Amino acid sequence: MESSITQNHKTLATITHLSTFSKYFIPFGNFIVPLVLWISKKEESEYMDHHGKQALNFQISILLYSICIGLLSIPFFIFFAHDFIGFANLLDHNTHDVHLDLSSLFEFRRGLPFLGLAAAFALVLFALDVICSIVAALKAGEGNWYRYPLTINFIK
Repeated sequence: MESSITQNHKTLATITHLSTFSKYFIPFGNFIVPLVLWISKKEESEYMDHHGKQALNFQISILLYSICIGLLSIPFFIFFAHDFIGFANLLDHNTHDVHLDLSSLFEFRRGLPFLGLAAAFALVLFALDVICSIVAALKAGEGNWYRYPLTINFIK
């Protein structure tokens, strides 16, 4: 590890971590912007190389965890959506008599805990993403070698 980390490297590492928030303005910005910063500076500094890899690995891990949560919630949604769709008899839409079957709505409520659990996991994942990115940026600005928690090292 390099003994002298310049202020420029600290600033660029901080920007690399904060650039993951660009996903709210640019599609896939959380991958593109840190990737560009990492590729442009990884040869100059081992410090930048480390922080660029960490930011990218964490964002890829968050994406993977999000996909898993989504895939796990799809069967519950499909299974219980049938009850919800039965709430309004949509096949009778050409008649002026729409029959609302409220018992179907109450049957749908059986699936809400599962979907609520998936939503809670997604919320925790979102909070983890925001908090860890901010902590990583602060640590990088201080000159510390930060490692994100729950990160799968795709880029070594």
